[in-house]
Amino acid sequence: MAQEKVKAEQETPKAETPAAVPEPTAAPAVATPAPAEEAASKKKLKRVVQNGVVHVRATFNNTLITITDVSGNVLCWSSAGSRGFKGSRKSTPFAAQVAAGDAAAKAMAQGLRNVTIRVDGPGAGRESALRAIAASGLKVSEIRDVTPIPHNGCRAPKRRRV
Repeated sequence: MAQEKVKAEQETPKAETPAAVPEPTAAPAVATPAPAEEAASKKKLKRVVQNGVVHVRATFNNTLITITDVSGNVLCWSSAGSRGFKGSRKSTPFAAQVAAGDAAAKAMAQGLRNVTIRVDGPGAGRESALRAIAASGLKVSEIRDVTPIPHNGCRAPKRRRV
């Protein structure tokens, strides 16, 4: 770089004016990544995980499937609503089966093989979600029901009159 500057000074004739105008110096060429390259470098890296936990949340209105690693970090998730079911069709066993199959496929793409299942809630999609996860190829080692059950804790709300 310095040699190029010396050669440029030797070849260009100097002006004989008393006030010397400083020559513009070329800025060093720094390769700045294009916006597309920045986005590619910031892309989230997929973790390769062998063991995980499938959390099935079966409510009366929807079924949510969340797959985490053993520490609890979410790998992927799916729900009946995200699979395109709307309204009362979200709470059907078939919608839960489709959501569980989708979540299991996403998890297997990240290398998941062995899972334990934790089922929560009273919804209709409990059993069909379990069957879909087992049929997807994930090896199920444990199924645990973690639905919270009150031991006569809080007073129940008054009965509905219709």
